[in-house]
Amino acid sequence: MDVLSPEQLHAYKEDGFLIVEQFLSSDEVRFLRKASTQSTGLTKHSYAVLDANGNESRLALWNDPGNDPFGMLSRDEKLVAIIRQLIGGPVAHFHSKVMQKVPKVGGAWEWHQDYGYWYKNGFLYPDEMLSVMFALTPATKENGCLMVLPKSHKMGRIEHGKVGEQVGAALDRVNRYEKRVDREYCELKPGDALFFHSNLLHASNPNTSENPRWSIISCYNTLNNVPLNEPSSCFNEIKTVPAGSILNASEKGFEKTSFNKKKSDVSLR
Repeated sequence: MDVLSPEQLHAYKEDGFLIVEQFLSSDEVRFLRKASTQSTGLTKHSYAVLDANGNESRLALWNDPGNDPFGMLSRDEKLVAIIRQLIGGPVAHFHSKVMQKVPKVGGAWEWHQDYGYWYKNGFLYPDEMLSVMFALTPATKENGCLMVLPKSHKMGRIEHGKVGEQVGAALDRVNRYEKRVDREYCELKPGDALFFHSNLLHASNPNTSENPRWSIISCYNTLNNVPLNEPSSCFNEIKTVPAGSILNASEKGFEKTSFNKKKSDVSLR
C-alpha cells in the first residue's frame, strides 16, 4: 500500500524530513491527548531531562507497542506503510515516547542526530531508521517546536558528546553547516506528523510561552538493520492494526505499558 506520493518521497530523500498534515483526525488527537494527560502510569514513569542551562523537559519511553491508544498509533497500518516506503521493510518498532514541554519551564533539546547515539546501540544502516513526531498540541516557535537543518542527513554521522543530561552533536560542525543552510522551524498543528531521517540534525528551543507542547514520537528500524543488544521489539516485524484503531483502544492508556528507566544518554527532542 503506497501512501506517499513520488513528490513526497523525493522531498524526504532530499531534505531528510517530511511533514504530513492532519495525519490524525481531531477525534484521535483529543483521545490521545486525554490518555496522555490523565494516565497515572505515564505520570508515574515520566522523568525529567535537563538541558545545558538546567531547564527540564519530561518524557516517558517504552519499546513494545501494546493495545493502548499509543500502541495502536505506532502499529497503525497506514503509518507503517509510510515507514516502509521511506526506509524499506519489514518494519520493526524501536521505541516510542511522550514528550512534555510545560509552559515557561520546558527546556531546550540540543542539536543532535538520532543516529549519533543509535550508532552506539549497534545499528548499521542510518538510512533504515527514522522517527515520526505527532503533535498533540500546537507546536510553535514560542513553545519550542522542532528545528531542523535541511539536507544535513547527507553529511553522515557526526561525533556526539554530553551536554547537560543530553547528547549533543559537535557544535563546530553544526555551526559550519548552519552557515550553508537556514534552519527550518517545523511548526505543527495538532494531528500533523513529522517524519525525519536518523541523521538529520535537529533541536528545539525552550518553551517560553504560556502553552504546553506535547507530542508522541515513534522510532523504527528495518529487520535488515537490527542492533547488537536492544529490546526484542527491534528484531520482530511490527504487528499492524487497521487504520483508525486508536479510537477503539482502552482509554486507560499506559496502565499496562512496560516503561524504560532513565538512562545516562537520553533519546532527545
